[in-house]
Amino acid sequence: MFDFISFIPRAVVQGIPLLLGSTGETLTEKSGNLNLGIPGIMYVGGISGVIGSFFYEQSVETVQPFAAIAIPLACCILGSLLMGLLYCFLTVTLRANQNVTGLALTTFGVGFGNFFGGSLIKLSGSSLPSVILSATSNCFRRSLPAAEKLGAFGKLFLSYGFLAYVAVIIALVSAWVINRTRVGLHLRAVGENPNTADAAGINVSRYKYVATCTGAVIAGLGGLYYVMDYASGVWTNDAFGDRGWLAIALVIFTVWRPNVGVLASFLFGGLYIVHMYIPSGMNLAVKELYKMAPYVVTTIVLVLTSMRNKRENQPPASLGLPYFREER
Repeated sequence: MFDFISFIPRAVVQGIPLLLGSTGETLTEKSGNLNLGIPGIMYVGGISGVIGSFFYEQSVETVQPFAAIAIPLACCILGSLLMGLLYCFLTVTLRANQNVTGLALTTFGVGFGNFFGGSLIKLSGSSLPSVILSATSNCFRRSLPAAEKLGAFGKLFLSYGFLAYVAVIIALVSAWVINRTRVGLHLRAVGENPNTADAAGINVSRYKYVATCTGAVIAGLGGLYYVMDYASGVWTNDAFGDRGWLAIALVIFTVWRPNVGVLASFLFGGLYIVHMYIPSGMNLAVKELYKMAPYVVTTIVLVLTSMRNKRENQPPASLGLPYFREER
């Protein structure tokens, strides 16, 4: 029988990086910036946290939980923020093509991560092509004390590391800010019609910078979560797969609503691992078909989205378009 009690927690853990990536991209796109560099930013966020954690573990005999969390978290935020600033400088200040810039950031981010990941592997002297940070990972993966005592309820709702709950909170707060606050109103105005927003006294460049950099930091946390929680502190080059691209597709699936992204990310996370829970015997072809599930769903979603006619289900009107104030 299908074991939902073990399947759902693994689907949630698989979906958290997608949730963080899609939430960050939603904030970015609401400002009118299309950042296809999310996969690279997640990669940089992950390797930045690994670098901080690696040197911290090498410098002490006993790992302190607070430092083990704070150091990689700060490194991740810094690395992701620098990527966001680079994207904004190129697209907002220099008005470079957003599609090309995003793809360049993805290529750069993956190369950056693989270079420093390979360097850390050599420094560690490991015989395996990976860096293992078990002590730091244990701090990130520590669940709530009552999780084991509450049976199925504890396993379904209380058995996750703190970053999983932070990801859900970030998504819900982002949805509230976008839809219920003056800042969110200004952000949506910038994304829909920057000319009108500028004429109303809204600083378009500032909103684009803040939204894009905040989105980059949130997406970078997805990379850190993948390494420290999902992968149990093991960094391996090219291990992220296509999660960054699925996070971007998830933005369209949720019609630019971060609160909807909470359940949608868990759905995609479940589709990612469903092949491990559906019996297929020795027939490897059937198992490979199950592995296609998230990509098939993504394709269907993109087709259905293109057929939507409701205005509220459409992307921001100025998405991907550079803003020239001189033409106002």
